[in-house]
Amino acid sequence: MPFNARLAPSTYVPAEDRYEAMPYRRCGRSGLRLPAISLGLWQNFGDDRPLERSRAILRRALDLGITHFDLANNYGPPYGSAEKNFGRIFAEDFGGLREELVISTKAGYDMWPGPYGEWGSRKYLLASLDQSLARMGLDYVDIFYSHRFDPETPLEETLGALDTAVRQGKALYAGISSYSAEKTREAASIMRGLGTRILIHQPSYSMLNRWIEPDLLNALEDEGIGCIGFSPLAQGVLTDRYLHGIPQGSRASRDESLPSSHLDEQTMAKVRALNDIAVRRGQSLAQLAIAWTLRDPRVTSALVGTSSVQQLESNVAALDRLDFSDEELAEIDRYATDSEINLWAESSRA
Repeated sequence: MPFNARLAPSTYVPAEDRYEAMPYRRCGRSGLRLPAISLGLWQNFGDDRPLERSRAILRRALDLGITHFDLANNYGPPYGSAEKNFGRIFAEDFGGLREELVISTKAGYDMWPGPYGEWGSRKYLLASLDQSLARMGLDYVDIFYSHRFDPETPLEETLGALDTAVRQGKALYAGISSYSAEKTREAASIMRGLGTRILIHQPSYSMLNRWIEPDLLNALEDEGIGCIGFSPLAQGVLTDRYLHGIPQGSRASRDESLPSSHLDEQTMAKVRALNDIAVRRGQSLAQLAIAWTLRDPRVTSALVGTSSVQQLESNVAALDRLDFSDEELAEIDRYATDSEINLWAESSRA
């Protein structure tokens, strides 16, 4: 039987205290606040994972105050399955809670065959959004992103499609992902001219991938755009999983979204030093990494993935210790240096 053949009847009742512990941060100069930790469905929500496990993670996330669920058209595997599975769980468990949730999706990477199945054309973006809404069973998403800058499509066309999505009521806000500081400023200017502001930028950001400092963060602050950093754990490098080698069955062992080359000795020496700092702070390495990305008030939210409820709970516990002394930050800076692990660098260089 396929993993995702059926869901048991829903018995879910959200926790009454779900908004008491989670901090919510204002997204740039907008009226929207996002949870300090958001849940990304890039990994672990496709048809290769049991649907009931995904359901348990999403339920627990909301109980912990995570109101923002982030998807993209090609999340899976196969492409589209994360949105489809999310839609099934949403209909069963969250159907009466739509107004309490922020749901985002993106388009920009490979989705279907032919010349109209990726990048940033108006045809691709608007067709993709319609497909995403159908898969999730939604009338609208809260945020629709251009997933990457398209160097061969006029920026006015890409952003015009985002503007259209908002004006059609299919998205409440527009976002961009992995755009350089220069293109972000250009995009913000174009969108202001259209009358639809950019709400948020989603860049990769971690202690080993600090490319958004200082240019992009300054641009976002100037333009009033929020920032949600994805991959704060560097695809798992900044966890205790790889401190003593590459476990069988891990992402790195499969050479998927975490190439084993990212775990060279120079990088791992930094990771072990950062782990020592985390231990002294009474945190796991992952908790330190998440808390560190949130130290800058310009970062609205840290976007984390998870493969289990236990891992989700541990990540959210990073919020118990967000304070850093000047001495701790200085020590972290000795080891938190670029390690050439940014898989999305090409897009952000344009």
